[in-house]
Amino acid sequence: MKYMRTSSLKRLFSLKRSSLQDIVFTNEEEKNNKNSKTAQEQEHSPRPSWKCFSFEEIFDATSGFSPENLVGKGGYAEVYKGVLGDGEEIAIKRLTKACRDERKEKEFLTEIGTIGHVCHANVLSLLGCCTDNGLYLIFHFSSRGSVSSLLHDENFPVLDWNRRYKIAIGTARGLHYLHKGCQRRIIHRDIKSSNILLTGDFEPLISDFGLAKWLPSQWTHHSIGPIEGTFGHLAPEYYMHGIVDEKTDVFAFGVFLLEIISGRKPVDGSHQSIHNWAKPILSRGEVEKLVDPRLGGICDVTQLKRLGFAASLCIRASSTWRPTMSEVLEVMLKEEMDEERWRMPREEEQEEFWGFEDLEYECDSSFSVSPQDSISTRSTTTIIHN
Repeated sequence: MKYMRTSSLKRLFSLKRSSLQDIVFTNEEEKNNKNSKTAQEQEHSPRPSWKCFSFEEIFDATSGFSPENLVGKGGYAEVYKGVLGDGEEIAIKRLTKACRDERKEKEFLTEIGTIGHVCHANVLSLLGCCTDNGLYLIFHFSSRGSVSSLLHDENFPVLDWNRRYKIAIGTARGLHYLHKGCQRRIIHRDIKSSNILLTGDFEPLISDFGLAKWLPSQWTHHSIGPIEGTFGHLAPEYYMHGIVDEKTDVFAFGVFLLEIISGRKPVDGSHQSIHNWAKPILSRGEVEKLVDPRLGGICDVTQLKRLGFAASLCIRASSTWRPTMSEVLEVMLKEEMDEERWRMPREEEQEEFWGFEDLEYECDSSFSVSPQDSISTRSTTTIIHN
């Protein structure tokens, strides 16, 4: 590897894990002054623990990386299901040997450095890595697959409203943690239903940190190039100017909420984005028209209004008028919605709607992402999806 020697990477994963917890606060006074909710989230999160797996371990676990255990494949990575000697099921993400893109190697190492330092009930935890005979990330195996597969695979029963609501709240909490609860702020940059995995009891786990960026505390935003991501989820300021901050993830989360509510894909067969479809409906206050018809009208109306209102705020074209994830959670959980607090001046509303459509036109006509970088799957029981 050109960017980090194998021995250096192994030393990274052999460090005492407790030291990471010790440096979250520089002194007792800062610790006491931290927001109580964030502190509570960290307190209830398990301590991170990782292992440097040997190649022999993961080779045996996957029966020699047998094609029968291949559950996901993309332009630069493959995902295999494996079973350790103690019976634990794991998922192994492997950088393909055919990949000669140095940028992808950097992204793979970035994912190790990022996800290896997060610890939250709604963020996928890293079991370990392997740097022998290639680059490998090892995770717990997610038997229920992704939110995308459960929403859009016709071979599965319709996801009921209670589970959809639970998924929405859990994902919001995980994203809030990445933005506010980490030692360093993390911008995920690829929040979408295929990157939200589910535990056995439908608890969501944010996964795939290949595009994630650390955002130093003294910076308000980050300039990125080249622009990468998934069409239909990208905030206007990102694909037009390459600028990312927490509000970039907030926009993508708004798209995710609309997908949860409606059961529609982020971009339909006619290339219409879900936020362009939903925006005029939300502006008329007709949130019930967004609901997935497969639910047969069975949903909690109060919860629906909260999620719909939160989505309408998140997908605003101007990042200035979008809420933070702290505020998104407040909107989603508060008994009474304070719509007046978020009302924009009339001239801002008109410019917002027109400008948003214009940006969509520009994006549709001149912008492209890298679909070959996505992971496609033939099974829903996988760690990484489309």
